[in-house]
Amino acid sequence: MKKIGVFTSGGDAPGMNACIRAVVRSATYHGIDVYGIRSGYQGMIEGDIAKLEPKDVANIIQYGGTILKTARSKEFMTLEGRKKAYEQLVKFEIDGLVCIGGDGTYTGAGIFFDEYGIPSIGAPGTIDNDLYGTDFTIGFDTAVNTALDAIDRIRDTADSHNRLFFIEVMGRDSGFIALNAGIAGGAEGILLPEIMSDYDDLIKHFNNKEKRRKEFSIIIVAEGEKEGNAFEISKKFQDNFSGYDVRVSVLGHIQRGGKPSANDRILASTLGNAAVEQLMAGKSNACVGVVNAEVVVTPFHEAIYKSKSINQTLWNLSKILSN
Repeated sequence: MKKIGVFTSGGDAPGMNACIRAVVRSATYHGIDVYGIRSGYQGMIEGDIAKLEPKDVANIIQYGGTILKTARSKEFMTLEGRKKAYEQLVKFEIDGLVCIGGDGTYTGAGIFFDEYGIPSIGAPGTIDNDLYGTDFTIGFDTAVNTALDAIDRIRDTADSHNRLFFIEVMGRDSGFIALNAGIAGGAEGILLPEIMSDYDDLIKHFNNKEKRRKEFSIIIVAEGEKEGNAFEISKKFQDNFSGYDVRVSVLGHIQRGGKPSANDRILASTLGNAAVEQLMAGKSNACVGVVNAEVVVTPFHEAIYKSKSINQTLWNLSKILSN
């Protein structure tokens, strides 16, 4: 393998730049040229590709976002789009790809391999932490800490005004951010897409709390919660507990930005290097991850279709600590 391409696709995540840096420097160390593909699969189709030298990735490890930009490409979902992308890779003589992103990124790489045999290794870049085959994804730790900082600030005003806040965090299909930020932030309730009875449990909890009359509370809601978003849930809650002064705060995209944490920089660097090594070893159609502090390789179809469950121990802990 003489030339590889690297790109980021889907939603951005803090630590993607650290992963790009690791890919470039690891490949260069082994005598392999690296080409950066801007704007994900769309840039691949358009030939927005340029060689990256180690100096090009200097002083980027501390920045959020991605220097290669990111996008979702509808054109790549078509046969014609993938044919154009393949022709561009041939033009630049690229032998393999490192794709940094989530399940949509992996799906595209898997189809591309089936059709054109382009070797691809994925690195899990998503704040949701919902990819099978790794304990943590790039960006998750930073997103949790960003959410926690906001929760701590909101707690100050909740305490000052004796209010109950519903705080919505990201997690369209998963509650990993909500669960971790909720425990760390001392939430009295956490609502997750994976738990069907969580709203009923919350109502029971506050029926008991009525005896104690705690003056303020924090409830964390994952955006994919089955009962609805934080505004809808807060309205239903206030119908049951009219005595509370209820407010809602949606943290939104601030969770995707900011400087990556030390953990995310180390994880991203480890996975970027591992992705290059796997391509060198002839592996393809798979992603790298870290499980129990060891690098593992998981086929794309498993990473995409196998579900990753929330930590039941943490969920049980959250119920105990909310008393």
